[in-house]
Amino acid sequence: MNLHQFLSILRARRTMAFVIFLSTVALALAWVMLRPKNYTAHAPILVDLRANDPLAQPNYQSIVPQAYMATQMDIVRSSRVAEQVVEALGLEKDPKAAQEWKEAGGAGTLKAWLASELKANLEVKPARESNIINISYTAPSSADAAKIANAFSQAYLDTALDIKTDPAKKYSTWFEEQLKFARDRLEAAQGALTAYQQRTGVISADGVDMETQRLNELSSQLTLVQGQLTDVANKRAASAASISEAMNSPLINTLKADIARQEARVQEASANLGARHPQMIRMQDELNAMRARLRSETASIGSAVDTAYQVGRARERELKEAVNAQRARVMQFNRHRDELNVLRRDLDAAQRAYEQVSERASQSKLQALTNQTNIQRLATAVEPLKPTGPGTRLALALAAFAGALLAIAGAVLVELLNRRVRSVDDLSIATNLPILATVPAHAGRESLRRLANAPARPALGYNGSLA
Repeated sequence: MNLHQFLSILRARRTMAFVIFLSTVALALAWVMLRPKNYTAHAPILVDLRANDPLAQPNYQSIVPQAYMATQMDIVRSSRVAEQVVEALGLEKDPKAAQEWKEAGGAGTLKAWLASELKANLEVKPARESNIINISYTAPSSADAAKIANAFSQAYLDTALDIKTDPAKKYSTWFEEQLKFARDRLEAAQGALTAYQQRTGVISADGVDMETQRLNELSSQLTLVQGQLTDVANKRAASAASISEAMNSPLINTLKADIARQEARVQEASANLGARHPQMIRMQDELNAMRARLRSETASIGSAVDTAYQVGRARERELKEAVNAQRARVMQFNRHRDELNVLRRDLDAAQRAYEQVSERASQSKLQALTNQTNIQRLATAVEPLKPTGPGTRLALALAAFAGALLAIAGAVLVELLNRRVRSVDDLSIATNLPILATVPAHAGRESLRRLANAPARPALGYNGSLA
C-alpha cells in the first residue's frame, strides 16, 4: 500500500474516522471530568551508607549499597511498618473501617487488613543515583496523603531503630548472664590460688629460684669440703713429719736446725770428752729435750690433721644432709610452682574471659540504649496542592493523539475487511491488466456543466445480446 492508496482510504472513510476521533476525545474529556481526585504526598528518607557506628566491632564489614537499599525499601513495604502506621493513626478505632473489613469477609485481623489496604496505595522508590528513598502515598484527600506518608516515614525510622536495638537488647541480657558466670569463675580461681598459697606458703614462683640457688651453694660447699677432706685424709695416712704443715712449720724447722747443731756439738765434744762427762751429759740432755719437743710438735701437727679430718667428715655429713634436704625442698617447690602456675593460668584465663565478656556486655548495653541510626528524614510530607495524574490539557492532548491513531487504524481495518477500488493502483492490482486511460474524477457542478455543453455525438448501435 502506497501513500496514494492510504490517503484514498482515509478520504473514503473520513466519516467513520472522524466519529472515532470525536468519541475518543469525548471519552477522555468525560474521564477527566468524572475521575476521582487522588493526591500523592512524598516523604524523602536519607540512608547514609558512610555513617560509621562507633559501637561496631573493628571487623565490621562494609555495607553493599545496592543490597542495603533494596533491603531498606522492603522494610518500608513490610507489614510490620504498615501495622505500626495503623496503630499510630488509630485506624482500628474507626467504625467505618471495621464495617468495611467485615464486608470484605473479615479474614485475618482488622489490623492486618488495614495494613494491606494501606500498602496498596504505598509506593517506595529510590531516588536516581542517590541514597534517598522516596516514600509516596496516594489518598483521596491531600491531608490524608500527607498524614499517612509521614506516618510511614516515622514508622520506618522506628522500625529501623528497633531492628538495630532489639538484637542488642537480647545480647545484653545474654551477656549479663555470661558476665555473672565469668565473675563466679574468676572468684573461684582467685579463691583457689589464695587457698593454695596459704596452704603451701608459696607466694610466687621466684622462691623456687632462690631455693635452687641455695642448693647450688650447698653443693659447691660440699664439693669444696670433700676436696679438703680428701687432702686431709692423704695427710693423715702419711707420717706426721712428712706432711706439709710439719715441713713448713717455722718452729719445727728451727727445732730441727737446733737439733742438728746440738748433734754437731755433741759429736765434737765426744771426741775429747767421755760419755760420763758432765758436759756431755748436759749436752745430751739438751739434745734429748730438743728431740722430745720436736716429737711433741710433730705429734701436735698430726693431732691437728686428725682433728681437721674428723671435723671435715662431720662437715661433709652435715652438708650432705643439707644438700639432700635442700634438693627435696627444691623438688617440692617445683611441684608447688607447677601447681601455682596452673592456678595462675586459670586465674589469668578467667580474668581475660571476664574482661572480654564485660566489654561486650557494656557494648551491647550501649547499643541497646542508642537512639540513632544511619537513616534520617530529609523532609516532612506536605499536603499536595494538585491531584495526581495528568491535567485536563495533557489528557485531551493525549486523547487527541490516541483518537487520531485509533481513527486511522479503524479506517484501515474496515477497508481491509471490505476492499474497494479507489485508485488506478487498486484497479491494476485487482485486474492484473495494464491501464490504457483514466477518466478524471467527478468535480461536482463544474463537471455537469462541461458535460451539458459538450457537442452531441451519434450513439453507437449494438446488436448483440445482453444476456
